[in-house]
Amino acid sequence: MTDRYEVVVVGGGAAGLSAALVLGRARRSVLVIDAGEPRNAPAAHMQGYLTRDGMSPAEFLAAGREEIARYGVELVRDRAVDVARDADGEFDVTLGGGRAVHGRRLVVATGLADELPSVPGVAERFGRDVLHCPYCHGWEVRDQAFGVLATTPMGVHQALIVSQWSKDVTLFLHTVAEEDLTDEDLRRLAAAGVAVVPGEVAGLDVVDDRLTGVRLADGTTHERSVLFVAPRAVPHTGLLERLGAELQETPFGSYAAVDATGLTSVPGVWAAGNATGFAEQVVNAASGGYRAGATINADLLFTDLDATVRP
Repeated sequence: MTDRYEVVVVGGGAAGLSAALVLGRARRSVLVIDAGEPRNAPAAHMQGYLTRDGMSPAEFLAAGREEIARYGVELVRDRAVDVARDADGEFDVTLGGGRAVHGRRLVVATGLADELPSVPGVAERFGRDVLHCPYCHGWEVRDQAFGVLATTPMGVHQALIVSQWSKDVTLFLHTVAEEDLTDEDLRRLAAAGVAVVPGEVAGLDVVDDRLTGVRLADGTTHERSVLFVAPRAVPHTGLLERLGAELQETPFGSYAAVDATGLTSVPGVWAAGNATGFAEQVVNAASGGYRAGATINADLLFTDLDATVRP
């Protein structure tokens, strides 16, 4: 038996819930498939979302689930493991638990995973005093002693950006060679007052559950209370690839190529949130889900109206 819906939303984060909310309010039958692995789970709070600044990600998602339930949207805790487009241009989705569902339209809001640098202590402290986004956490750690762990020359950019929140910034080159820095990089780092330390980072020093220093392979330690890192983004594009959706290469991975509404190259399939880009914050993801939901409702409406008048 296959349960049928007008729209199946894969992903229960800000983008997926926002799309489901709009569609539920439009009186559509909607299923949200939520694997329960939000990207921002390590963070205690989320910032920069007007009226929700400082709210915990878990509280935000719980409120979103309550809201969509008011409009009859169904949410299932499971994982979409396969999807296929049928002869009518609609979609059959298989869940990890064995359930099969059918949707006339599909929203892919599967997000991405952050693959952290393999330095001992980084993963354990990620979201606390090991951070990646100054717009998310910079205010909370302002004026502290910052370190920036470079894994590519883009670490220079990160060090320059975080200098807006602290004037005590050290760039640890780690796996980046000094000669990989351009003259422009060096001029900007000097102008921002960022210290540059060559050599591989071997680990972090932690005292009383607080980061106190960054330790190099040569044994030297630099006192730091915050470390910014640049995770490697791993977009969850498996379902989109099964459907043959076009992906676009970026310096931060391959993401769904979409139009202004989130429509992918596959008719009937929309993408939103971090499925469309690395830098989609919660507020952007919610906005993308809203646009996709409103567009899908109109698409279904006019498809059905045209079918009634077609000879």
